[in-house]
Amino acid sequence: MNSTLPFSIGLTGGIGSGKSTVADLFAARGASIVDTDQIAHSLTAPGGAAMPAIVAEFGAEFADANGALDRARMRALVFADPGAKIRLEAILHPRIRDTALAAAEAATGSYVMFAVPLLVESGSWRARVTRVLAVDCPEEVQIARVMARNNLPETQVRAIMATQASRQQRLAAADDIIENGGGIEALEPQIARLHDLYLQMRS
Repeated sequence: MNSTLPFSIGLTGGIGSGKSTVADLFAARGASIVDTDQIAHSLTAPGGAAMPAIVAEFGAEFADANGALDRARMRALVFADPGAKIRLEAILHPRIRDTALAAAEAATGSYVMFAVPLLVESGSWRARVTRVLAVDCPEEVQIARVMARNNLPETQVRAIMATQASRQQRLAAADDIIENGGGIEALEPQIARLHDLYLQMRS
């Protein structure tokens, strides 16, 4: 991140690792959360700022009846065609970045935490944040959580995980790690310790 923006944390983790729960617990302690997934959804909602460019690039059939991105159709395309994924990211990533940085500049919390699921994969986010915090859990736990939450078969969950950075890559990129293989009671002391650390580092 450039020096004019505040001390910030990049929160990342694989699908089903519990990033949203961790972000909520930091928010409860006064951190400002900037969620890039939420930004991406707003950009591709009906009337979203990215939709005209997506329709121009991919065709009107990639918008649903309400004018939002047809996620199922796009997901099928990008899984089958790596070039389509690159074209979609070229539309979305600059808009996500600009919206996220504007939100950070307007934030009023103790510090800014960017929730970026693909932080390690993107490459550029690492330079924008002061520290990287990875939420980690065993892959078997990830798979079980996503199967239960999204009602997906194990093969599809594993396919999604295969498109993300490996557990080892995320851990290698992290300055701080939260272990989330258990319940929320195991998260609380880890988050309290890191929140205190971030307050000290910010000052």
